[in-house]
Amino acid sequence: MRATNQTSVTEFILLGLSDQPDQQSILFTSFLIIYLLALIGNTLIVTMIALSPQLQHPMYLFISALNVADIGLTSSTAPKMLTNIYTNKKDISYKGCISQHYFFIFFATAECVLLAVMAYDRYVAICFPLRYLVIMRPCFCLWMVASTFLVSCLNSLLHTLLVASLFFCGPNQILHYFCDIAALLKLSCSETSTNEFVIFTEGSLIVMLPFLAVLISYVCIVVSILKMRSTEGRRRAFSTCSSHLTVVTLFFGTLVFMYFRPSSSYSLGQERFVTVMYNFLAPTLNPLIYSLRNSEVKHALKRLISRKRLK
Repeated sequence: MRATNQTSVTEFILLGLSDQPDQQSILFTSFLIIYLLALIGNTLIVTMIALSPQLQHPMYLFISALNVADIGLTSSTAPKMLTNIYTNKKDISYKGCISQHYFFIFFATAECVLLAVMAYDRYVAICFPLRYLVIMRPCFCLWMVASTFLVSCLNSLLHTLLVASLFFCGPNQILHYFCDIAALLKLSCSETSTNEFVIFTEGSLIVMLPFLAVLISYVCIVVSILKMRSTEGRRRAFSTCSSHLTVVTLFFGTLVFMYFRPSSSYSLGQERFVTVMYNFLAPTLNPLIYSLRNSEVKHALKRLISRKRLK
């Protein structure tokens, strides 16, 4: 067990992505633009789906849920990160750190599970097109979305309670731009074996089960596509799959790289940049990949714009 003293940490220092003064303005501008793009893009898609009767379809319900998770994922870290860069103050209270930790894991888990749900939706649509509306009933789709956020809540609560039970006696500098669980375990004066065990067991199931669901779904999809006689049908199906798989690879790949290795192999100074991939890049690109490349979404957007002009 690590040595402890009588001093308890009441705040942490987030060292951010860089400690070079000349890079702060570039980082602030870049991440502010990325954050605004993520907010505007995802909010626009959610609003458009809600207001467009032609988009009241199971697939778009899942896209909306993913957009909400994207907004939450970036918003769990971006405001504090941007504030710290702008004010040149890097502190975050203990309670603020624990709260940030909870919401980050909550939305990251939701995104992880939703990617599997969307893969299943595409599996049913491609492999059982005639039974799609029977299988993907509205009540069943709502149940999957609600279950996703319930599982995310319980998973995040478990890890947050375990972190909150740790004792922090110093140092309090986190080599990251947010309260990452790996960085917090490094700073703890308590024994962290329980936390690491939960990450490798329960945490692995939360990530690997959706990943396996995605993998199995796409194996079945590929087999079904290869049986198609229409070349155009194959091209469209493969195009949809490649877009989804790009985000799946980006999101799951970075999660596995970040969290499912022995703690002795972590290099926090390098891995904070990897986190940016699924914390900022994926939520910014998802509206483009899943929605704006969709002809139905494009037509719905044009109709909404035309309707506003007429008013």
